[in-house]
Amino acid sequence: MSQDRILIAGGGIGGLAAALGLAQRGRHVLVLEKAARFGEIGAGIQLGPNAFHAFDYLGVGDAARAMAVYIDNLRLMDALSGEEITRIPLGDEFRAHMGNPYAVVHRGEMHGVFLSACEANPLIELRTEAAVQSYEQKDGSVHAVLGDGTRVGGAALIGADGLWSNVRKQMLDDGPPRVSGHTTYRSVIPVDQMPEALRWNAATLWAGPKCHVVHYPLSGGQNFNLVVTYHNDAPEPVAGKPVPVEEVRRGFEHVHPLAQQVIEQGQDWKLWVLCDRDPVMDWVEGRVALLGDAAHPMLQYFAQGACMAMEDAVCLSDMVANHDDLEQALCAYQQKRRLRTARVQLQSREIGEHIYHPSGAHAELRNAIMRAKTPHEWYREIEWLYGGTGLESAAS
Repeated sequence: MSQDRILIAGGGIGGLAAALGLAQRGRHVLVLEKAARFGEIGAGIQLGPNAFHAFDYLGVGDAARAMAVYIDNLRLMDALSGEEITRIPLGDEFRAHMGNPYAVVHRGEMHGVFLSACEANPLIELRTEAAVQSYEQKDGSVHAVLGDGTRVGGAALIGADGLWSNVRKQMLDDGPPRVSGHTTYRSVIPVDQMPEALRWNAATLWAGPKCHVVHYPLSGGQNFNLVVTYHNDAPEPVAGKPVPVEEVRRGFEHVHPLAQQVIEQGQDWKLWVLCDRDPVMDWVEGRVALLGDAAHPMLQYFAQGACMAMEDAVCLSDMVANHDDLEQALCAYQQKRRLRTARVQLQSREIGEHIYHPSGAHAELRNAIMRAKTPHEWYREIEWLYGGTGLESAAS
């Protein structure tokens, strides 16, 4: 059995989703996670309708829907004037158009849905303290080489080991990720500490010059997730560094007092410097393939990193199920996914510049264009993104 199983490096959302999809199609899977336990770092995550398409395909739709918080609108606010620029209603018409809802959830809860499903599946083995450092391919098989030198064999290896992927490093040797210079600070606060005027059941974006503030309800509405980003030309990657509110405050002294109030309520702030990579056309080598952030890391501005990883998992498992040859299956997976994910990578950068962070005439033009759109025009404009399932043709 060990030579037929598929190895997955990384037990995050993408790795577990891939394991579940492959196992549901009859493949034995071994997930190799470097940490001492399976878990997710971070707080809130936004789930577009394409995430629910993936949940359903992977057999966890009911569990995912049970833990999600369904919001009423996407709201865009001018961070300088405090005025609403536009809103996209997410009610029945949106759901009918996209085929599924829009929701928010705690990242750890969503990871837990996949973890529970994997633990219950007899075809999936989960191993911790098993960091994949490299791989070897020979005679139709793959060996993952762990940090202690142990070699673990299988029929294929999926590198779902994130932004700093060792699998990618060996396969592509394309250097470190690109540092965007954008610093994100994250916090979670109880709902009663959120300014009462802002306790909206919405994913709200306050867009301002070189900065933005995002907040939305979590945990059944008991808490609010806060994500504030400042384009401060940070030179080096940082992940999860605790910082005082005074440091967060410095990037937002020019925004509307109501947006500043949100920041003042934040607790236990942590800092990340955002990184991504330029798209690449090849992330498959023989029986080794990349998935999620290992293949196509993107900035947060579309809130699609986890959604794209889940779409990858759907596509990968479908291609493996429909090809007798694993190498052909991995090539077909890459062919279907690379242009869609490249589009999200590149457009995530563009909306950061043109929607989240412009100033002056640039911001006024944004406001005028976005105010002019009707809800149905918005639905048509974003259908390419939220209507995805992971199984479309390459250019979808």
